[in-house]
Amino acid sequence: MSSATSNTAGTGSPAASAGSSSSSSSPSSSSAATTTGSSSANSGSWTSFLKSIASFNGDLSSLTAPPFILSPTSLVEYSQYWAEHPDLLVAANQLPTPEQASSSTAEAMALKRAIAVTKWFISTLKSQYCSRNESMGSEKKPLNPFLGEVFVGKWETGGDVGETILASEQVSHHPPVTAYAVANGKNNVVLQGYNGITSSISTTSINIKQYGHALLNYQDLKETYLVTLPPLHIEGLITAAPFVELEGTSYIQASNGFYTVIEYSGRGWVSGKKNTFKARIFRDQLSSANKENASVTISGQWSGKSYIGKGGSTPHSKSSELFYDANAQPSEHLIVKPIEEQEPTESRRAWEKVAEAIRKSDYNLIHEEKSKIENEQRELRKKERETGHQWHTRWFDQKDYSNPEGKTDTNLETPDPFTNLTNLANLSIHNAPSGSLKKSKYDHGESKHWRFNLDKWKQDGMKI
Repeated sequence: MSSATSNTAGTGSPAASAGSSSSSSSPSSSSAATTTGSSSANSGSWTSFLKSIASFNGDLSSLTAPPFILSPTSLVEYSQYWAEHPDLLVAANQLPTPEQASSSTAEAMALKRAIAVTKWFISTLKSQYCSRNESMGSEKKPLNPFLGEVFVGKWETGGDVGETILASEQVSHHPPVTAYAVANGKNNVVLQGYNGITSSISTTSINIKQYGHALLNYQDLKETYLVTLPPLHIEGLITAAPFVELEGTSYIQASNGFYTVIEYSGRGWVSGKKNTFKARIFRDQLSSANKENASVTISGQWSGKSYIGKGGSTPHSKSSELFYDANAQPSEHLIVKPIEEQEPTESRRAWEKVAEAIRKSDYNLIHEEKSKIENEQRELRKKERETGHQWHTRWFDQKDYSNPEGKTDTNLETPDPFTNLTNLANLSIHNAPSGSLKKSKYDHGESKHWRFNLDKWKQDGMKI
């Protein structure tokens, strides 16, 4: 990385064609031609697949998916969805509190920044959870990244935004975990985090718990935001047209105290709209006990329009201010170097032949090329065991937030920002489903979380 971007990190996004030398694209822009395998799959194949997952005992993420539901994109590329709107990612940085401002002005600016961060987060959801339906006809299972698989790229935005870099790495294979870092040097903004999932089958859907979180740091403002990940489920299995619907609650906790609670719901049997959410921003976590304490409330569809109003009442489209229109804000796709310039462990180069076979709906070739990669990885792990060599992550380290006695330490002399934020939000510091509360049934076990290592990145010299 050049000195101008030494404070940044990068990941990449999938190209419209993995075999193309085009420098810019994203999974959401993949050709509709990739739907061929799914649309042509006969009902017998789909029924057999449903039977296999219904009888499967364990985490579905470890189940081998049939070729006709595969996406030509590796999961390690999905990290790019966090920053397909670089202007919104850095927007809060452009809302500083004036020097010698009154307390009321400082409060008002802090609330504006909390609203800006919430808007950025809502802007990430459509790409993260809807893009495969739009580009491929239905939700697809991404390719499982191999251990050490990486993806890098950049966004080049004019004006006050500047260059944003993304780095994504598969830091664990069992269970699958992807870590990522996004940074904008011009605004001194760094986003880092990781995500993993566990999944189970119910009568009509696949239920998914997300693990991990994101930390968004505005260095100039000296503010950090903790972002948790919502649970979700995949519907449409019976009709062979799967799609994602978010559910439950996620949170955004600011180091200045403001606390955002986002509740998700979908289209029910009788009423409701798909992809619906309601977000309330409170002065702090304690005040969130009563919705009437909300400073503002935002409501609508995260895949469409949403509206904002003061207080705890639900805003409506006819009388409230437009908050965000996901369809009016086109994504800015990541710039990724041509495949011929990529390293063997970079996602698009590694999966190039598999992606081509998926686009051609050549199921035999998919199996053949996919097996080559999987067998190669098994051999690498076998050699490591035989030689006693331990595999190491490239850009990320796992940080243990427990003290030597194994108890979570919340009284450190210099608390880590993550520790402070979980305390402010009353969230578990353990490796629990994202958004788990303290003293909940998940609030136990290890407290190890992945963090970006800037020194490793600088020493690596990865070409973006």
